[in-house]
Amino acid sequence: MHDPSPHRHTHPAAHARAHGEHGHAHVRGASRARRFGISLALTLLVLVVEAAGGWWSGSLALLADAGHMLVDALALGLALASARIALRPASARYSFGLTRIEVLAGFFNALTQFVLVGFIAWEAVQRLLTPHPIASGMMLGVALVGLLANTLVLRLLHEHEADDLNMAAASLHVLGDLLGSVATVLAAMAVRWLDWLWVDPLLSLLISLLLLRSALRLVRRAAHILLEGVPEGLDSAVLAAALRGLDPAIEEVHHLHLWQLAAGQRMATLHVRVRGVADAERVLRLVHGALAERFDIRHATVQIERDDCASADCHART
Repeated sequence: MHDPSPHRHTHPAAHARAHGEHGHAHVRGASRARRFGISLALTLLVLVVEAAGGWWSGSLALLADAGHMLVDALALGLALASARIALRPASARYSFGLTRIEVLAGFFNALTQFVLVGFIAWEAVQRLLTPHPIASGMMLGVALVGLLANTLVLRLLHEHEADDLNMAAASLHVLGDLLGSVATVLAAMAVRWLDWLWVDPLLSLLISLLLLRSALRLVRRAAHILLEGVPEGLDSAVLAAALRGLDPAIEEVHHLHLWQLAAGQRMATLHVRVRGVADAERVLRLVHGALAERFDIRHATVQIERDDCASADCHART
């Protein structure tokens, strides 16, 4: 017999879990915003120190690194703004809120990394062709200050979820600064004691290759989320099979869609066909519990059906 009012909602227990997750996400977002703010302040401080030191000593390496810091300060500023915007609650216009802006910011920051890599490579080639003398003493002192500050910033940004693209993009920029500071320190030591002017551009080329690899990986991850691909670590067929095995009353799981909003917020919609005498509320509780506990999906819309699916494309995805 057809059920005239199929269950298509999130169970109250799931609502409670979702509210708890929302509160946790808000606290987590505020913590991210605070770390972004501290990191931005440190980055701006190092930017001023390196620019002044490079201008005073005539070191092109320090001036170039200050330019890198300027790019990263802009990236951190964008990340800070997006993290604060993401804390805004959902509205009638944006029912999921603005959390996905973190992914957009991460995608943009990764693209700017390609520009930075191109700049580093160009400058490195120019310095290999035409070496410039460097005041290695001041260069070494300022580079050590930059190394310490970038280490602190990277430590602040490294404590993030693996799928937080906004934080990962900012970390990528700061990692570039950290590697640049290491290269500048080594180059200053080599110039000061060995008179090897070619060390600085050579190390810069190696760093640019490492950053290019990381930027490509970050762009792929961001694009996958923006295209609403299945979250990493999830398999639609495995998930459907697991749900079918929850109870003998479950005959079929179809119309399954999995995607990720941002920062670990996995989403799902699915239809579950049950036997005519099955307790729909109990099946609904089982499905929501399995999605949350086994697959870390806290926001799911589940429709319970007793007859064939009414939608024409129900079996398009399983």
